[in-house]
Amino acid sequence: MTLVPAALRSRNYQLFFFGQGISLIGTWITQLATVWLVYQLTGSALMLGFVGFISQIPNFLFGPFGGLIAERSNRHRLLIITQILAMLQSFALAILSLSGKINISAIITLSFCQGLINAIDAPTRQTFVKDMIESPDDLISAIGLNSSLINCARLIGPATGGILIAQLGAGYCFVIDGFSYLAVIGGLLLMRFPIKPKLISIKLNPLQSIKEGFDYAFSFLPIRSVLLLIIVFSLMIMPYSSLMPIFAIEILKGDAHTLGFLLASSGIGSLIGGIYMISRKSIIGLENVISFSLFISGSGLMLLAFTRVFWLSFATLFLVGFGSILQMIASNTLIQILVEDDKRGRVLSLYTTAVLGVSPFGCLLDGVLARYVGVQVTLIFNGVFCLLAAILFARKLKNFRISGTQI
Repeated sequence: MTLVPAALRSRNYQLFFFGQGISLIGTWITQLATVWLVYQLTGSALMLGFVGFISQIPNFLFGPFGGLIAERSNRHRLLIITQILAMLQSFALAILSLSGKINISAIITLSFCQGLINAIDAPTRQTFVKDMIESPDDLISAIGLNSSLINCARLIGPATGGILIAQLGAGYCFVIDGFSYLAVIGGLLLMRFPIKPKLISIKLNPLQSIKEGFDYAFSFLPIRSVLLLIIVFSLMIMPYSSLMPIFAIEILKGDAHTLGFLLASSGIGSLIGGIYMISRKSIIGLENVISFSLFISGSGLMLLAFTRVFWLSFATLFLVGFGSILQMIASNTLIQILVEDDKRGRVLSLYTTAVLGVSPFGCLLDGVLARYVGVQVTLIFNGVFCLLAAILFARKLKNFRISGTQI
């Protein structure tokens, strides 16, 4: 019996896994540098929320079109293009920062550009997973590894970014991120596909195709319920990181190092949760994981609101990270298994829209709430909302069965 995860037996997935791992560390470094730079330039909680909003709103507006493009295009080539564009965006931030010409308008513009890239890249990446693995049985392993990869980078990236910001400044964070894209681009270029990924036959115009995918997803109780719960998760849990500069500086009286290690704590929780999910061999009980995970992450936010010392904040953010990764892997796995292949891109685009496209509204909401009622009250409000949603979800899917097997 081998300890190597099943998905890593596929050469193409190996190339993607290791290249993407390096790139994602750079991405998390840039995310930390961006929120830090925004707060240094403006000192505004509302502006932190707005920048988070503007960077993700393209996913909400154009995510379904991105899923349709992923279905109708060569996903391998499309990912190479999106990664090159993302690399150029990071280098643009680096040039402006190092030349001293960076301002909030430039950050907003480039954040919006990155959001447009992500609107195509995210559903393409989700759909491309199945193209890379050699055995359909390895799909659960690949989904779990993808999520764990993101959160390993989330562990390393913020901690590294905090040190880089303190020692060198935010500009060098963007430089490192730009070069990190070369790893995933190189991995994609080295991939070989004996048979080109099958494209769907184009029978409907784009708007009709998107409507067909929407109707399919929301007419099926498990997929509809998971998507709705992911919307709650994205609205209430995901935007917490945009408030962390305020929490680190004003509540904990810390600096960039403090911010980096707080976000790294969430990454540790996510890493452990990801390892657990990779070890699962069946979809049985995933509905319990989904509701439990939202309960855990919501509780973590509520507890964070009452902490005033670093180690307690570190522990509560561990819970947020642990619950968040369980939520995302369990939801993604369930949708990937249940969805029909000819609608995979469109349904997964709804998933990525729910994850990435709704969170900007959460960033904006958190920014407004934090300005008028404070960070602590905002965290408590978000946590309570998640607890109620988790209980409702658990009750709704309690007796649902698929082909005689409880999900």
